[in-house]
Amino acid sequence: MLRSNNFLISKSVLSLVLASSVLVSCQQSKNTDVTSVDGDIAFAKAESSSSTLLPPDNKVNKEYRSLSQEWQDYWYAGKAEITSYKLEQSRYGEARDGTAVLIFVTEDFLPDEQVKANRQNTTNIPVLKLNATKKFITGIYPYSVMNSTFYPVKEKDHAIKVSQSMQEWCGHIYTQINNRAQFEVMSHSYFEGASDKEFELPKTILENELWTQLRMDPAELPTGTIEVIPSLEFIRMNHAKVKAYKAQATLTENTYTLTYPELERSLVITYNPSFPFEIEKFEETTKNRRSGKLMKSTATKIKTIKNAYWGKNSNADQEIRKELGLQ
Repeated sequence: MLRSNNFLISKSVLSLVLASSVLVSCQQSKNTDVTSVDGDIAFAKAESSSSTLLPPDNKVNKEYRSLSQEWQDYWYAGKAEITSYKLEQSRYGEARDGTAVLIFVTEDFLPDEQVKANRQNTTNIPVLKLNATKKFITGIYPYSVMNSTFYPVKEKDHAIKVSQSMQEWCGHIYTQINNRAQFEVMSHSYFEGASDKEFELPKTILENELWTQLRMDPAELPTGTIEVIPSLEFIRMNHAKVKAYKAQATLTENTYTLTYPELERSLVITYNPSFPFEIEKFEETTKNRRSGKLMKSTATKIKTIKNAYWGKNSNADQEIRKELGLQ
């Protein structure tokens, strides 16, 4: 279970706390309720009259967060937080140099379709989205990895959706988990025996969601012996079964550690203990399936910026990549 100082918040309190929220992210055009930048949507304002700020009637007995003014000022400012990292990725028994980027941004989410909303609606769910990318080279061919997590900022619940894709010259793979009555899993791969699959899993902690939960409040992170579905990236890279594994979770002032005895794997996330709890470094240790050696992958922070990147798509904007140390 999640460890936190939980409490219930009424509709009226939530309305007052979140009335001035601004939800941010990439959007399609043709939306009169949003601000447009060169045909792309920069951000959507959550008006005080919108019930996106309130839990649906059938969820009033669930637990909700009280978002501080400091949190709202940082995350509803009309910009994403972009952090670049120097990456040393273990693959095929060797360390590979590359880059990683974590992009955190708030946006409105459709509860049924579980996709980004283009318009304000009374049923939209505000989420904190994380797009986590990695780029590295193995010999002659490149790897591109992306994980996406859509985490509700108000309701203390699991991520609404997580997805993962990976591309390299042999082919590409995609996995998605939707949070409905149970976790609905959809998986596609070019590998025999792992191609098109759809199945359900009981709800439990998702490693992918812990990164966004940390950004809400590290004190909410689960600790002790827990059941966790590992990151979809790890599962696909290591051909592991998509299921929950027993893990030991430890929280210190500035680190969060997950250790999976069965998988012989550990993950350490180092973060700034002060708000907004930026992720400074992350380190994963896994056992190479062929050699049996323990291999370590490390990402060390280069630069963090706040930027409305969805409007920065001209050739001149490539200077921002230089600022981030990505070229």
